[in-house]
Amino acid sequence: MLWNIDQTLLDVTKVTRAAYAEAFAAVTGRPLVALPQMVGYTEPEIFFDALGRNGVSLRADGESERLVIPFGAEFATRLADRRDQLTAQGSLMPGAAEALAAVRGMNAVVQSVLTGSSRPNAALKLRVFGLDRYLDLAVGGFAGSEVYPKGTLLRVVRLRAEEKYGVSFTESATIYVADSPRDVEAAKTGGATSVAVASGRASAGELRDAGADLVLPDLMDPGPLVALITTQGA
Repeated sequence: MLWNIDQTLLDVTKVTRAAYAEAFAAVTGRPLVALPQMVGYTEPEIFFDALGRNGVSLRADGESERLVIPFGAEFATRLADRRDQLTAQGSLMPGAAEALAAVRGMNAVVQSVLTGSSRPNAALKLRVFGLDRYLDLAVGGFAGSEVYPKGTLLRVVRLRAEEKYGVSFTESATIYVADSPRDVEAAKTGGATSVAVASGRASAGELRDAGADLVLPDLMDPGPLVALITTQGA
């Protein structure tokens, strides 16, 4: 079972945007005036979008690509500096902790994450809300730190889990819980069952149209997830 983090398990949008703006200005020397697209995107994708929207030249000589690593480091530092604000100004999505706990109580289920965040940012967000205790982050996928797109990374995560636990995790028994149509597509690419939660910007109808296998209004009732896991693992 793989979980997306932002808008699926927790919402720290306000704090993230503030840290992002500070990091963007520090690395590019220009203020972040126009907000980039964030829903369903990885941190590098968001950064390149922000460059274009804010008039930073995307030069062909690779200058923009060379900014990605220093930006990622600066963003992680700025977000860590706002650690206390994450819980003060952010919140868990309704039912998130209870859903994680319910799944952890099931036999032969490994829970981790597949996220567009970098590893340090993902770990920080999960840790401050106490969600890391439910998840094996060692086998997780962090598209903000890795070279793979989410769909490919999902397959990589499956291999990591198989290597660590010494068992085969089939495509049919792999479930990805997220909140955007892009994540539904990633599940398809990675050969996983897609559970879409209408807790982000996408409506339940949009998530169904994207091809999600199961659409939930929220995580308040873990019953459908438990039932799906039982069926997929049978």
